[in-house]
Amino acid sequence: MPLKTVRDIDVKGKRVFVRVDFNVPLENGRITDDTRIRAALPTIRYLADEGAIVVLASHLGRPKGKRNEAYSLAPCAERLSQLLGKEVVFASDCIGEEVEQLVARQTPGSVVLLENLRFYAEEEKNDPDFAAKLARLGEIYVNDAFGTAHRAHASTRGVADHMQVRVAGFLMQKEVDTMGKALSAPDRPFVAIIGGAKVSDKIMVIENLLTKVDRLIIGGGMANTFLRAKGLATGKSLVEEDRVETARELLGKGGDKILLPVDLVVAAEFKADAEHKVVPADAVPEGWMALDIGPESARIFGETIRTARTIVWNGPMGVFEMEPFARGTFAVAQAMADTEGVTIVGGGDSVAAVEAAGLADRMTHVSTGGGASLEFLEGRELPGVACLETKE
Repeated sequence: MPLKTVRDIDVKGKRVFVRVDFNVPLENGRITDDTRIRAALPTIRYLADEGAIVVLASHLGRPKGKRNEAYSLAPCAERLSQLLGKEVVFASDCIGEEVEQLVARQTPGSVVLLENLRFYAEEEKNDPDFAAKLARLGEIYVNDAFGTAHRAHASTRGVADHMQVRVAGFLMQKEVDTMGKALSAPDRPFVAIIGGAKVSDKIMVIENLLTKVDRLIIGGGMANTFLRAKGLATGKSLVEEDRVETARELLGKGGDKILLPVDLVVAAEFKADAEHKVVPADAVPEGWMALDIGPESARIFGETIRTARTIVWNGPMGVFEMEPFARGTFAVAQAMADTEGVTIVGGGDSVAAVEAAGLADRMTHVSTGGGASLEFLEGRELPGVACLETKE
């Protein structure tokens, strides 16, 4: 069922508690990437323009349940103020009488940003009393933080129990609708690309996707475990020995659906300047390690991607942070950019890869949530989504 959003309710004059994801990178107190703040702007602007009193709540980093000024959201308040072109009131705490009075003094259209939720250990513990204190700051609950929707924390799950109206923001709606359609009613052919280092991180994803996709491309370090499962020598490549049997079972279930690399870029050492060469997937030399898919694999994967109508990508094809081993990942990004189908990128490393390739703006959807998108692809219920109202 589609989620109810802020557009489906009356917010005029109401205090609206909005969970956003302002977990941005900081360097010496300065924001180095404001993508997550920008992603929340449509919801914040809409609520303020409609006359709501907007109360924003977020976490930042891992202050371990204690106040730590290095993780203060003050720089986010300053940046948000610049982006909105209006004052954003910054609260020095996220609960308590002083904050409640500050919110009570605000007029329709005002925007308040609370201090870091994770200055309290009760946030991650989903403590009922802490959730109740947060709930005093709003009459309506809006979750626009897909990146934390897989966590049952006080601000993503507990606070919803205290609000009769619980709806999605525009970013949450876009994330759930786009990925939900890809999994439940995709335009076909439907191709999934799964990469990254470990099979163990993505067994559930692969199992769920195998029942839905037309082709499943596997690359990255995890491909080595599948190649070992096929009886191939993998040299000094990363292999999860305790997952080889699992990989063999998945290959049995997937049959012709699964595409593995046919050639690899191997290196003598795990270094950017290491000696490297291209070899067939069944000819990895002893003592060498696979760090990228080879050019023939990139060509085959690219052809499969370009003819698809729906493509979901989670995980790079190799160690793309090192220039000699980035070509496979960038080739996948380029193939996705070239297709006319729906292209969805989920997961931190994949997002970093399309941005490094300069192709992020050519994707249909780049997810803001790494762990959340992974669990969504596994078919698991996300607590921060399940507590929201759906349309009849």
